[in-house]
Amino acid sequence: MSVRLAHGIGEAPRTSPVAAVVALGANLGERAETLAAAVTELRALPLTGDVTVSAPIETVAVTLDGEDDDAPRYLNAVATLRTRLAPTALLAALHRIEARHGRVRRERWGDRTLDLDLIAYGDEIIDRDDLVVPHPRAHERDFVLAPWLDVDPDAVIPGRGRVDDLLAELRGGAR
Repeated sequence: MSVRLAHGIGEAPRTSPVAAVVALGANLGERAETLAAAVTELRALPLTGDVTVSAPIETVAVTLDGEDDDAPRYLNAVATLRTRLAPTALLAALHRIEARHGRVRRERWGDRTLDLDLIAYGDEIIDRDDLVVPHPRAHERDFVLAPWLDVDPDAVIPGRGRVDDLLAELRGGAR
């Protein structure tokens, strides 16, 4: 498989690797096979290594109107990796992987064959039109926090706090 490297203006590869976190989800098609293929593609990204993936969890679909028990259920996982790709180049690579797996962006928070979200990029806080990290809703999503703890028990969302504390708060209890 050939992976094209894309960099925006001023987005040269980093000189040293940065830890990044990617959330994976799918609720259409062969979910487990799609997630496994996406992980294979993450491992093949240039300038990227040390890809570790959580066990998948099944969750109810979340729409703009809240949880939808009638929608197909999601299979979710989280991958941690180390990369020298600039954050916009990593995001562009994630979008290309989604597209190869039939992702169509018709409606916000709609059903999808594959969703790859860049959750965190080192300890950077980026708020631009084309990229926001940490992901603005990651701290509110059990289906991101729980699998993330599976691969990194000491995880921290920059500007938000420890993932274990955020998950405990989300679930209504203290750690």
